[in-house]
Amino acid sequence: MRLFVGLGNPGSKYQGNRHNIGFMAVDDIARRHGFAPWRRRFQGETAEGTLDRERVILLKPTTFMNESGRAVAEAANFFKLGQGDIVVFHDELDLPPAKLRIKTGGGHAGHNGLRSISAHVGNDYHRVRLGIGHPGIKELVHAYVLSDFAKAERPWVEALCDAVADNAALIATGKEGTFQNKVHLAMDAKGFGAKDNDESGPKSAT
Repeated sequence: MRLFVGLGNPGSKYQGNRHNIGFMAVDDIARRHGFAPWRRRFQGETAEGTLDRERVILLKPTTFMNESGRAVAEAANFFKLGQGDIVVFHDELDLPPAKLRIKTGGGHAGHNGLRSISAHVGNDYHRVRLGIGHPGIKELVHAYVLSDFAKAERPWVEALCDAVADNAALIATGKEGTFQNKVHLAMDAKGFGAKDNDESGPKSAT
């Protein structure tokens, strides 16, 4: 069994935000693969289905971003899952728009959703990093991630979520490297290839 966690903030106010691309990705997985309807539990919303005979639980925490780990820990404990069974889909400032990278472990790079998950379940879970680019100035990051994708960005956002959904069975069955390569090939084929630039309290939405 795998737990696929999409990160974002609940409510229509945040629905189109760059910070919510993790929600968008798991929503596409649910639609593409005919998962059961979403239902509320584990301080979030879950949908269940199967990818290449592997049972997968999709989870969208409804705790707001900086408390995401509470929902992840509750679900992981219920299903008795280890860190290696958890895959988190999240926005990544340090990757160009339309680029994807997958990694296991590592720091949170200031992402409060990852910070919370690591605090609750440990650090050695898988991360699917969905590049949204960086506004260029640290002081602009908060407003940038909580702003909607521009109209001109929507084609690559849809293409990236489509590619993730199309190849989700690979990551469900432990083929992370193949998953990453397949997504890159799909994005290149759609004309969205990008050069690599990566590796260079109260509830909060960020």
